[in-house]
This record gives sequence, C-alpha cells and structure tokens, in this order.
Amino acid sequence: MSDKSRITPEEALSYHLEPMPGKYELVASKPMTTQRDLSLAYSPGVAVPVQAIADSPETAYDYTTKGNMVAVVSNGTAILGLGNLGALAAKPVMEGKSVLFKRFADVNAIDIELDSEDPEEIIRAVKLMGPTFGGVNLEDIKAPECFIIEQRLKEEMDIPVFHDDQHGTAVICAAGLINALHLSGKKIEDCRIVLNGAGAAGIACLELIKAMGARHDNCIACDTKGVIYQGRTEGMNQWKSAHAANTDARTLEDAMKDADVFLGVSVKGAVTPEMVKSMADNPVIFAMANPDPEITPEEAHEVRPDAIVATGRSDYPNQVNNVLGFPYLFRGALDIHARAINDQMKIACAEALAALAREDVPDEVAMAYGRKLSFGRDYIIPTPFDPRLIYTIPPAVAQAGMETGVSRRPIVDMDGYRHTLKARMDPTASVLSGIAARAKAAQARMIFAEGDDERVLRAAVSYQRAGYGKALVVGREHDVKDKLEQAGLGDAYREIEVVNAANTRHLEAYRSFLYQRLQRKGFDTHDIHRLASRDRHVFASLMLAHGHGDALVTGATRKSAHVLKLINHVFDARAEDGAVGVTALLHKGRIVFVADTLVHEWPEPEDLATIAERAVAVARSLGLEPRVAFLSFSTFGYPVSERATKMHMAPQVLDARGVDFEYDGEMTVEVALNPSAMAKYPFCRLSGPANILVVPARHSASISVKLMQEMAGATVIGPILAGVDKPIQVCSTVATVNDIVNMALLAACEVG
Repeated sequence: MSDKSRITPEEALSYHLEPMPGKYELVASKPMTTQRDLSLAYSPGVAVPVQAIADSPETAYDYTTKGNMVAVVSNGTAILGLGNLGALAAKPVMEGKSVLFKRFADVNAIDIELDSEDPEEIIRAVKLMGPTFGGVNLEDIKAPECFIIEQRLKEEMDIPVFHDDQHGTAVICAAGLINALHLSGKKIEDCRIVLNGAGAAGIACLELIKAMGARHDNCIACDTKGVIYQGRTEGMNQWKSAHAANTDARTLEDAMKDADVFLGVSVKGAVTPEMVKSMADNPVIFAMANPDPEITPEEAHEVRPDAIVATGRSDYPNQVNNVLGFPYLFRGALDIHARAINDQMKIACAEALAALAREDVPDEVAMAYGRKLSFGRDYIIPTPFDPRLIYTIPPAVAQAGMETGVSRRPIVDMDGYRHTLKARMDPTASVLSGIAARAKAAQARMIFAEGDDERVLRAAVSYQRAGYGKALVVGREHDVKDKLEQAGLGDAYREIEVVNAANTRHLEAYRSFLYQRLQRKGFDTHDIHRLASRDRHVFASLMLAHGHGDALVTGATRKSAHVLKLINHVFDARAEDGAVGVTALLHKGRIVFVADTLVHEWPEPEDLATIAERAVAVARSLGLEPRVAFLSFSTFGYPVSERATKMHMAPQVLDARGVDFEYDGEMTVEVALNPSAMAKYPFCRLSGPANILVVPARHSASISVKLMQEMAGATVIGPILAGVDKPIQVCSTVATVNDIVNMALLAACEVG
C-alpha cells in the first residue's frame, strides 16, 4: 500500500503561517470584561488564592492551571528525522506536540525550547519551572543525554517527567505486542525477541517488555555494530550494557534465526526477506523506522504470510502511533495529581489499549476509516481517532497510579470520572477527521468549477496531494498554469486535470442534454451553446450529470443564489424539488446545524418539515444523533404572533409524517440550546439541547450564521446542499482555501 498524500513545502509553510503564525493561542477561561472581573483576576482579589496556596501548596491544583498544564521541553538535538538543528528550529515540532495534547486529551501544553546541549543546564532549567506545571514531556533530545536528563528530573521533581521518544513508542509497541502474541498463541516469557536500534526508543521498548515478563537473555538488542552481547566493548554505554545478552549471535541476521518477535526502531531496509524467512512460526514484526520501515509489510508477507506486521506509518494497518499514548498517560496522571508516571502506569496504558482493540469497533469509527475494523492480524492497535480512547485509557492509568502510591488526590468515583472525560472532548474534531477519512476512502473525482480563482486552485492541489482523489479543474490551461505559478505551485499543473469546453469531446452531448431540459423554458440553441461552452458553473454541472466527475464544488467567486440558479439548469435543486441548505456551526466543542441557509426564502410549515428531515440526514451522515428545534421569538405559544404560527405548525407536520427523530417547537434559541432554560418546560420532547435549528426564513438563518462567525469566531461549514441527486456543494465568496477543501470533502462523502 502506498501513501497517496504529498505535502509540498509551500503548503506546509502556508499552514503554519495563516491565518496567524504558529499553531495555538492562549484564551482566558474567566470573564475579563468589567472592573470587578479584573479586580478578582488580579489585584486585590488574587491575594486570596495566593495566601491559600502558600498555606497549602496542594491547592495550586484547585486555583491555578497547574493541574492541567504540561511543559513540552526540547533542546532540538534530535528533531524528528532531521537531527540536531537547534532549539529554535524545534519550535514548530513542539508546538505541534502541544496541540496534540489538547486535541486528544484536553491537556493544556506549552512548548519550551532550551538553547543548551549541557544536560546540567537543562536539568536545572526544567527543575526551576516545576511549580508552573503538572507534568513535563521531554521531546527530541538526543541519546545518551536524554537518559541522564530524564532520570535526574524524575529523581529531583515531584511531578511526572516523561520522555515520549522513549516511553511513548514503548507503550504503543507493548500494546500491539500483547495482541500480536494473543493472536499467535505465544507467551511473552517464552518469546525470543530481537531489537534493532539501541537508541532511546529501542532501549525503552526493551525495558518495558522486560517489565511485562520477557526474559533478559531471550531479548537480543542490535545496533549499527551488531549484537549487544556480554563482553562487548566497542560502542557501548551503561544503557546498552544493561541489555547485553548471553548469546553467540553477532549479527542481526544471526539474531533473527528462530526469533518470535522483531522490534525495529532503526533504518529503512535493515531487515531482508531472508531474515524474516528464518524467523519462527507466526512471527511478529514491528518495523517502526520512519518514514520508511525496516521492511515493508508486502515484503514480509511475500515470504511469510503468517507474519503479523506493524509499522509507524498511517498508510499500513497496525500503526504504532505515539498519539495513542502520551495524551492519555498525562491525562490520567494529571487527574490524580501524580508525582510520577511509573512502569505500572505505562503497562496499564498498554493493556488498556490492547483490550480496546479486542472490543467491537463502533460504527462511527468504521465510518471514519471507510472500512470495517475488527480484531485480527490487520487490527491489533486502536486507531488514533477512536472516541473511546479518552474515557478508556486515562482511568486505567489513574487506577494504576493510585494503586502504586504516586497519587496525591485519588479518584473516588471512577464511573463519574469516565463521564467527565467523555464531556471533555470536542466532538467537532472527530467529525472533521471522520469526513477526511471517508473522503480518502471514496477517492472521488472532484470537479472544481472556478479554475480562474487562486483559492480554488490551491484547494484543488491540496485535495489531490492529500490523497483524497483526482482534482478536475474547469478553466483555461494557460490561465490555470499562470495562477499556479504565481501561487508557487507551478509543478502541480502536471498533476491536476484541466478541463474546459475547448478540450472536451463531450460538448455536443452536453448541449443536447441541456436543450432537452431548457427548450420549453425560453432557451434557444444559441442560448444553450453559450451556457454549455462559456459558463463554468453550467459546464461543471454537465460534467457531473454525465458521470465525467463524481462530485462538484463551486461558489467561491459568485453569490450562492446566482450559482444555484445556474446549477438548476442542469439539476433539480429548487425549493420545490426538496433542495435544502444546511450550515454547520462549530463553536466551543459544540456542533449546531442551521437550516435553511441557501434555498427557501420564506418556507411554509410543510417546507419547514422537509428542511428538518434534510438536516437530520446531514447530521446522521456525520455520525450525530439529531435533535431538532423549530426556532422563533416565541416559546410554545407565547407571545402569540402570526409569524410564529408556522413554526408552531411544522412539528405537527412531522407528527403526521411519523419521522424517527426528536423534534419540538416553536421555541426561542435559549430554550433550544440551554438545558436550564429547557428545564422550565418539562413537557418539551427534546431529551437534550438541540443540535439542529430550523429557522423561519433564509434571511434569519444567514444573519444568525454570519453573526456567530464574525462575533463569536465560530467555524462555519456550508451551506451544505442537501436533497439534490448528485453531490454538489456551494462555497461562500469569502471561503478560504481550507473552507473550499472542507466543502470538497463533504461532496466526496456525499453528505446531504
């Protein structure tokens, strides 16, 4: 399996630059609007928690961010696969690590780059910052200094210190190994295990699996000079010496004979098919070198079909991905105010991950990855976007921490703790990642109608290079080429496909089709020729109608009403045809759909019911259980108004249709979204806050969405066009490149 994704330098730099430099910002969690707020936040009010902490240091976890704050520390001496590029160059990676903490476990993390290669200086600097943080994640520090720094900080600090390059890899490796041995019917204490790559990660892997029961002399470690055996002196240090085995093997090839397990954290091509062939029955091969494994799964399976293979890559099954470990380890450790992350907590994390992979995989995870996942040789490790991780792994880690005495504040109600973990996570992230995964599986040929716009061209290139499918751009070849070159993407011209009336052999078929649709609507053959050959929106729609593309995205250069009118020449996309516009608002961890934002100017009760049904289909296609509120300025009949009547009648239409989702109305926005306000109406049929808001008219829908976007900073996706025979999505004229790509992904997934 090959990775279709390609990231260019221009795209990577643009991602980190726009709309503002860097990958995160700090946001106040308390009100800061009035003089009283400021007095409480700073002087004189702040003196009270200051004194409380001075009297009882443990209360720092109650009155400050310490209990949910991790320092991501590096000196840039071992950046990814790039080596020693220094502290400043490490900052993009450490910012990335910080946002992964937030994205996957709601842990606040701050990157700290220390400009020193002296272990003593780094130890002193990190130790002095101890009062600020609840934990320290060391990252991209070269061996052997990383061993020295971590060990000393563990000894001298009373908060968890965790070098992820070592232990993160070890934990995920251990989780996969538990399940691989389960499938092959072997016990870890009986297995012969070979490690290639005796650096930080490799040694941590050996230490953890030995803590889990592997026998010392059954584990043979190799480095660039061969087997690390007892008595070897060349290229040795105290950490390698601790794992020197009593063996006659001197090369990796010798060690691999009859081995049950291979663990690789070394380099591409280190393992040959002949080595794999010499292994024991049902061999387990974890070829974790990045970006290319020691041996590919195809090469291993060619000589050993019985092998269970894992790699560090996302384009193969069984990815050993550190993001499955470190966020949840720290989440569990922080929540018990732990003094350390010990081996028992790491083993608990590995065992919980392994157990999760053996459970039935929820439909939404399968939907996100575009395939059914079930425990077996190609699924021994959970996927990073499994929503169960957040409430499965931290409780196991916390329990192990409490049982081993590193907890300052034990969790009494573990079931309640799991519930709070579920509530911590932002559902919008999993929805968007699910859309992307489904789009990649669909491999849709995406028609980008407006090839004269730089944003659209950049989106088309991004779509194709991200591996979602083929980008078909409607435009003139020389215009497209010039604009791509101006955007620094000149090489992409050879990758995408440019289509227009001048280079298609289908124009006559397009004109004939269009004439049949429009000949009785005042269009003559000259009108048809102009529409088919000169209007990009009509031409793109005709491509889609004839199967010369799988989906269409347009609207970035013209008002949506105008674009929709042109699309209607080819498709039935009017209000009377059942078309509806549904806009998704993503804000502060909530997703709310607003409808109709595109088609119906002034819908009547029957229309409103149809709008609700279309919006429900969109919500369900994104994995959400719908709750519909028909909005008004009145609530359940008061105040009485002619304009509120239709919102009162729409639920009655749904009653008659016998639909299978929750709905009620009419009601105000606060009743629909605020549980406390809703509780005042115990007869309300909604079981919780609404996530679909059906509004009285298109203008009120548009105003609501744009107000949320401009004033609250909500992320807006849509309007999503639903109820049309083919997947078509219409962007707004202010859409960014990312917005256009998101709309393309929705079209590829056939949402709506």
